[in-house]
Amino acid sequence: MTRYLLSKLFEAALAIWGVVTIVFFVSRVLGDPAVLLLPIGAVEQDLERLRAALGLDRPILEQYVISMLAMFRGDFGISFQHTRPALDVVLERMPATGLLAGTALVFGTLIGAAAGAIAALRRGTVAEFIVMTAALLGQATPVFWLGIMLILLFAVELGWLPTGGYGSLAYLILPGVTLSVFVSASIARLLRSSLLDIMREDYVRTARAKGLLPKTVFLWHIARNALIPVVTMIGIIAGELLGGSVVIETVFAWPGVGRVIMQAIQAQDFPVIQAGVALVAVIFVVVNLLVDLLYGVLDPRIRRH
Repeated sequence: MTRYLLSKLFEAALAIWGVVTIVFFVSRVLGDPAVLLLPIGAVEQDLERLRAALGLDRPILEQYVISMLAMFRGDFGISFQHTRPALDVVLERMPATGLLAGTALVFGTLIGAAAGAIAALRRGTVAEFIVMTAALLGQATPVFWLGIMLILLFAVELGWLPTGGYGSLAYLILPGVTLSVFVSASIARLLRSSLLDIMREDYVRTARAKGLLPKTVFLWHIARNALIPVVTMIGIIAGELLGGSVVIETVFAWPGVGRVIMQAIQAQDFPVIQAGVALVAVIFVVVNLLVDLLYGVLDPRIRRH
């Protein structure tokens, strides 16, 4: 187990380094942040002084080495826009993103799991048709369009909920529901397919032939094995949501990580871009590591490989 964890941690560190490196070089070709930070009409001497102050006048490889060494110490530099540590700018948005992601993931998983189980156990019935049609529509509908439609209906027409922002529970309902629709639709379709595949396995027929109760067969022989691909899906979705759903956070003016990264890209705020992407990469790696460990709980045979 120790060797397994060490290998996963090494792969995680390598992945994070690769992502941050790519972002560093790509962000440098976006443009010159000094042009955006200074007033229109600034002379070349002012631009050169600002580039020197920001360290942008050095060779690109020198900037890269300095940036990497600082990142290893947890220092992503000072935000060009906010004149504060870039990591602080990103971390202060995490509670909002975590609240939105957690709400969407919990409700989406519960609804999707129930819908997928109903569709599998009621195969060939009207219930399966309704569930799968709804799931297909949920996956095919663009989240930004769904979010705008919900705003028009519940905020503009009915006036029940705010159009956007961050605050009380009322502000969470519309963005949470919008994200939950996609999550539940994805999980419902995958769980239904996985359950139907497991139901056709020989060991399930053997368990039924032994006279085990249908509830026992479903819980211990079908559902437990069918959850493995679903756990993978949940892990991927959780990483995406915790990394910040840029579209939803923009539509609903939600002050999350995705929105602050998008604003940093528009302003060419390199330190915030790198801090945000590094944080997202760490979240993805940690979530996937937890998913790998959970495989061994669901299927003990995986531990031996």
